[in-house]
Amino acid sequence: MTLKIPTDDLLVSIVIGVYNEAENIRPLLAEIRTALHGYMYEVIIVNDGSTDATLAEALHPLAGMPVVVDLQKNYGQSGAMAAGIEVARGKYIVTLDGDGQNDPADIPAMLALAQKENYDLVASVRGDRKDHYLTRKLPSQLANGLIRRLLGVHLHDYGSTLKVFRSPLAKKLPLYGELHRFIPVLAAMEGARMTEVRANHRPRLAGTSKYGLGRTVKVMSDLVWVYFLKKYLAKPMHFFGRIAFWLVMASGVIGGLAVRQWWQYPEETLGSLPMMGFLLLLSAGYFLGMGILAELLMRTYYESQGKKPYTIRQIYYPEFKKKE
Repeated sequence: MTLKIPTDDLLVSIVIGVYNEAENIRPLLAEIRTALHGYMYEVIIVNDGSTDATLAEALHPLAGMPVVVDLQKNYGQSGAMAAGIEVARGKYIVTLDGDGQNDPADIPAMLALAQKENYDLVASVRGDRKDHYLTRKLPSQLANGLIRRLLGVHLHDYGSTLKVFRSPLAKKLPLYGELHRFIPVLAAMEGARMTEVRANHRPRLAGTSKYGLGRTVKVMSDLVWVYFLKKYLAKPMHFFGRIAFWLVMASGVIGGLAVRQWWQYPEETLGSLPMMGFLLLLSAGYFLGMGILAELLMRTYYESQGKKPYTIRQIYYPEFKKKE
């Protein structure tokens, strides 16, 4: 006879998105078993289209019987995280990187803080980061500072995956694209009570990093969208009206300069530069507006129709033998 853990007994669901992390899965799961000894929990491994032996390692009997969610293809960290959160059954949900750099030993203290102080989200700040300065730490510091300044949610490490959520909050967050980086902002928009704690950070022991300078561009693109989402979602006309106002002002300045030049030097041609500058400005406003409209359409498509930005190929649930 086989049994599944009763949902009512589950306190914690550990969600780990993995992409080509075959060498790290078993050591990480062993650490989780040690850190959460005595807790009623489940581990959810989300295989995000890995091309190595990640799926086989997660399903191996020695892995410790996690729930394994196998995605149809690689959807990125946000999609993998969203898929794991969908499947999670615990009262609290913990997100964790699959590369072993987050320390599972930090989870009990973060969980206790969330329970004791009634926080909806406890985020982590990576102490003494074990990453390359130019390619990882410096871009992260710049992005964190910019996000704090523009979005007004004053946490210090938006890039740290280790977080503890109340399940209702986690399941409400719209995670698609690269929005996992802005989880504290999305949580703040839901009225969440949150805090942050310092957590251990370790060097990667196996595999290769999936991060680099190229991802900074994605962060900047998403920053524009989240800024709009936070500031103007309920009043988009204020946003577009402000852009239109400054475009009209710029047009007036350029027109005024052209009139002044014509008045002072009527025999000279005005040239094409004023018109070119105006058209470039107008085009920038047009493309910015179209980008935001496209994001709004995508949000409507996914959320109003219940669409998900990922497809699950199969879910493997562990089976537990009943003691005779």
